Amino acid sequence: MSNKIVKRFYFKCLLACVFSTGWGLKAIAQADTTLQVINKYKVFSQQIHTDAGSQMVELKSVIPGIQYDLRYATTNNFTHHQLYKKGNKTYLRLPVANALLKVQQELNSKGYGLKIFDAYRPYNVTKKMWELVKDERYVANPAKGSGHNRGIAVDLTIIHLKTGEELNMGTGFDNFTDSAHHDFFRFPADILQNRKLLKETMEKYGFKAFDTEWWHYSWPNDKGFEVLDLDFKQLAKNSRKQD
Repeated sequence: MSNKIVKRFYFKCLLACVFSTGWGLKAIAQADTTLQVINKYKVFSQQIHTDAGSQMVELKSVIPGIQYDLRYATTNNFTHHQLYKKGNKTYLRLPVANALLKVQQELNSKGYGLKIFDAYRPYNVTKKMWELVKDERYVANPAKGSGHNRGIAVDLTIIHLKTGEELNMGTGFDNFTDSAHHDFFRFPADILQNRKLLKETMEKYGFKAFDTEWWHYSWPNDKGFEVLDLDFKQLAKNSRKQD
């Protein structure tokens, strides 16, 4: 039996526990005694009132032409469960979104654009993922919170503007093997060049690459933003207030 099949079987077994009994979430919740998590919209609203740079913005409202393939709003992801209720909106903190706009503009000048797999991720979703893959090379430890939870990390790839076709990066999104690592060079030159284009352009505008995932980039100031466990409806409420 291949490793891929074994992993898939393992995930499905764990999912039965996590999603049907809630055991995994309860166990983690008991351990999360020091991390501060904002799960009340009123608290978040007060925060952005005093610090406009901490507001969360919907990416299409900031970045013209950006494309979405929000995997966790579908079953087409490593959990095989839909983790988000809606798949037509995604968010980042304002300064991060503005930096991503510059990435999009530069890529547009070369005939390319960005496609987003995931951006902001509620904290409770990170808990579910950790129960399946307790490996910090691929899933954030909820004891620390993640860049996604803080609204400063994004999973993405490059597409051709004319066709919408993704550039070949050698693996798909959420590939938990060493072939997804930045230091994996056993690919044809065109694939390595595609990864280089993404990495160099993202880093040019302040993003930091994650060693084990070619698609994952984050804003370096993770201490400047709190972990959020707000749903997308609550963030949409904030976006309407900013309009």
